[in-house]
Amino acid sequence: MSTVDSTHFDLVVIGFGRGGKTVAAAMGRRGRRVAVIERSAQMYGGTCPNVGCVPTKSLIHQAETGAGHGEAVGKTRALTTKLRGINFSTLDSIDSVTVLTGQAAFVDPKTVEVSAGDERLTVTGDTIIINTGAEPVVPAIPGFAGSTRVHTSTDLIGRDNLPRRLAVLGGGHVGIEFASMFAQFGSEVTVLDRAPRILGREDDSVAAAAEQVLADTGVRFVLGAEVTGLSEVADGAELAYRQGGEDASVVVDAVLVAAGRKPATDGLRLDLADVATTAGGAVEVDDRLRTSQPHIFAVGDVKGGPQFTYVSLDDSRIVADQLTGSGTRSTADREHIPYALFLTPPLARVGLIEREAREQGFAVKVAEKAVADIVAMPKAKILGETRGLMKFVIDAKTDRILGAALLSVDAQELINLVTLAMRHGITATDLRDGIYTHPSSTEAFNEVLSATRS
Repeated sequence: MSTVDSTHFDLVVIGFGRGGKTVAAAMGRRGRRVAVIERSAQMYGGTCPNVGCVPTKSLIHQAETGAGHGEAVGKTRALTTKLRGINFSTLDSIDSVTVLTGQAAFVDPKTVEVSAGDERLTVTGDTIIINTGAEPVVPAIPGFAGSTRVHTSTDLIGRDNLPRRLAVLGGGHVGIEFASMFAQFGSEVTVLDRAPRILGREDDSVAAAAEQVLADTGVRFVLGAEVTGLSEVADGAELAYRQGGEDASVVVDAVLVAAGRKPATDGLRLDLADVATTAGGAVEVDDRLRTSQPHIFAVGDVKGGPQFTYVSLDDSRIVADQLTGSGTRSTADREHIPYALFLTPPLARVGLIEREAREQGFAVKVAEKAVADIVAMPKAKILGETRGLMKFVIDAKTDRILGAALLSVDAQELINLVTLAMRHGITATDLRDGIYTHPSSTEAFNEVLSATRS
């Protein structure tokens, strides 16, 4: 790190995530002087290529194809190392962009201190972007603190040894993906959740179908349960919980905590910059992603809201428009953001679930069919994966699609077509009568959307 006391930049980006690095590259190519500060050389590129989307989906793919856990970890580690290098060189190759490795902390609204060991460097910026992401929350459960048995998702994907018995705390997206993955690798997986069912944001029928898929893979569920403690025993660790007024326990080798994530702002000293945060700890922004300081923006998970890489990418478009464009683009422009949950087969959803649509007063039609019963979807039969279902929620008055949940082969791709249809007013009938390639998963829409119920 340079020993220069102070360096001024047009743009300072704190964190190497998708949104920040995209703006940094765009501004650097325009000749603006840019500093990107990342606290760890192991996180060049941000969460997604290092400890998030890429390694988890790589491991899931390896599990689905029958690879052993050790082989899968090795291939995934090589992939993330390669991507980390590409991300670094993409910015480092731009003459006006400087990558600084160290912990960033505000000194005042225009000044950031970067520390690495005993070295300190102070930088100033006309514009600053906070892009530090989010981090897993570990609940204060007796026995968890300091235990080598307790892991976050970040820890677990880097583990060399496959846990024979794994407990997953949380029936949301992260917990379910890891449960599916490790069950396919051969772990005995138990999912524990306080809720009466998994995937609380989904319709009952969709959540039930997903639970059945996981049960078929060998995952055991303990629902409506509160975890009360962890203690070492001769054969591993005993995870105690209370369910239905009764105390019980399960002995495991590892525990994955998938109980949510919080904005990563510790150590930033946001108070010295007079940057306001929400009650939940996220950096507070307006619809153009400006903080309480007009020259400071926040992008990605640190600002709260949907924690998706593609949302962070869209954040970068909004900020870039403020810096070099018309300044009119905002979060209000966003419509119908899809998401995918990579169990096997994947679950993807966009828009309203049936209950939400009815509560909002829509006259609703529903098209729903089990994948195994869809004659016009030979792709699923070719691949030998006919589990799951497809469900569409439709406005009976306008024939517009209000939402869709796809638990099927290729769902993560199909949902993008549905989302595009929703954004551009393409009706359910239009989607039903589309001419699609064969054999493909898309042609299932011809059949699923042909029969509806009120």
